[in-house]
Amino acid sequence: MPQKIIVDCERMKYPHTGLYNYCVNLGTALQQAINPLSEELTFFLPKKEIDFFGVNQAYMIQNSWQKLMMPSLKKYSLWHSTHQDSDYYPSKQLPIVLTIHDINIMHNEDKSIEQKNQFIKKLQKKITSASHVTFISKFTRDDVFRHVDFANIPFSVIYNGCNIKEIKHPTSPLTNPVAPFYFTIGTIMAKKNFHVLPALLVGNTNKLIIAGITQSEGYKQKITDAAIKLGVENRLVFAGAISENDKQWYLKNCEAFLFPSLTEGFGLPVVEAMYFGVPVFLSQYTSLPEIGGDVCYYFFSFEKEAMQLTVEKGLQHHKISNAGERIKARASMFSWSEAAKNYVDVYRSLY
Repeated sequence: MPQKIIVDCERMKYPHTGLYNYCVNLGTALQQAINPLSEELTFFLPKKEIDFFGVNQAYMIQNSWQKLMMPSLKKYSLWHSTHQDSDYYPSKQLPIVLTIHDINIMHNEDKSIEQKNQFIKKLQKKITSASHVTFISKFTRDDVFRHVDFANIPFSVIYNGCNIKEIKHPTSPLTNPVAPFYFTIGTIMAKKNFHVLPALLVGNTNKLIIAGITQSEGYKQKITDAAIKLGVENRLVFAGAISENDKQWYLKNCEAFLFPSLTEGFGLPVVEAMYFGVPVFLSQYTSLPEIGGDVCYYFFSFEKEAMQLTVEKGLQHHKISNAGERIKARASMFSWSEAAKNYVDVYRSLY
């Protein structure tokens, strides 16, 4: 009988998010990494996504009542909980692999001490029940270790891969800036820190394209207000959720990719931008220096003049050093195929 592995992809009910892309890419890569003669995958998915990984693939339909009572898992060899906040977590009736992406709540000043303590209490309970814990970056590992007791629970760091399946000749999007433009992508929320970016439009004719779903209308207005204050609001464009074609066109054609995020467990958009060899400018915080390495440029201050100087010097360096190939080589370090092989190695250690 094959070893039956169930992978929690419940977050695929939220398209255009990091966890959606994580589940899609890991799930696809896992199908190639397992031994089909001795291992079998089952994907735990919302009903609308059933058959996403193929009509001959095994699935379990996610239902909200399962938050209170998980279905029988007797026939399964292992459960992979693919993110730390999942409400679908079995009791220890079978080995559990828990993947932790971040504990961003601990860096959120808007959250109370009580909220943070409750989060850590729930996370500690999950970790204690886990047979193996994986982290998507060393930063996340070290961040968790500062707050949670691991005792003798095995753990490992498994980096995410690069999401890009390159479209050789992407077509021009409807929102096609004529002037040179900066590009960023991510859920529009305070932790992304996008409101500092309009300052980079002062003194030039560039546009700023911000793509991604809006989680906070209030924060979106804060970005707009920052642009109005600087008199550059006519060059600020919110593109919303975009297609893969449009994303790749923007990444191929932007003057620079900007990602000033304050809290990231990994930063998938950073690897995507590096894939195309464009200049990449990041905040110095959390996991971003670990992912960007020495091929990216970093904002050490979000003051207008300091940011402008960072971009000016970075663009000059990128041009004279022919840095594109080094940036692409950095992106190639992050492979979903390699990630899937590492996860399967963890699974096999628990059968």
